[in-house]
Parts: sequence; structure tokens; C-alpha cells
Amino acid sequence: MAGKLFACDFEVFGIVQGVFFRKYTQKQATSLGLKGWCMNTRDGTVKGQMEGEAKPVNEMKHWLQTKGSPTSRIDKAVFSEMKEISKYSFNDFSVKR
Repeated sequence: MAGKLFACDFEVFGIVQGVFFRKYTQKQATSLGLKGWCMNTRDGTVKGQMEGEAKPVNEMKHWLQTKGSPTSRIDKAVFSEMKEISKYSFNDFSVKR
């Protein structure tokens, strides 16, 4: 399992805009060595994509479901099925505006 790369899309619902959610998501993803992006949506959610090894991706999923930024309120987080990828599509984890 080690060394294999996976990609996973996510969308987080709740109070996740105007509470530095994207900044904290970027910080957490970077600290786990993940690459990808996140952005606000018109629907008031934060969505994004992450790539990395299974363990950090799963840690990030847990963080997105339970932690978030200090003043956020997470109602639910939805994830796509993890799919194996041969190489990274992104150079880092960025915040899209």
C-alpha cells in the first residue's frame, strides 16, 4: 500500500465560509504532504481535491469531517471514492478563489 498515490474529491457542508476554513485546510493538507486544492462554492460549501498516499488522505478526511478551522461548524463532509493515480496532478495544495 505504501507509495501508492490516491486522489479524492471532497465537499464540506456547514459554516465553512468566512471562518478561514480554506486557509486551515491548506495548512493541514500541506502538513500531511498532500497536494490539491480547495475553494468556496456558491452554495456555501467548501469543495476540493486532494492527492497523496492512503494514510494522509484518510487523516485529512477525518480532519475535514471533525475539525476544520476553529470557528467553523461542520455538518457533514462528502468524499468521492479514492482512486489510484500514477502521479501527482498538482505541485502543492492551493486555495482557489
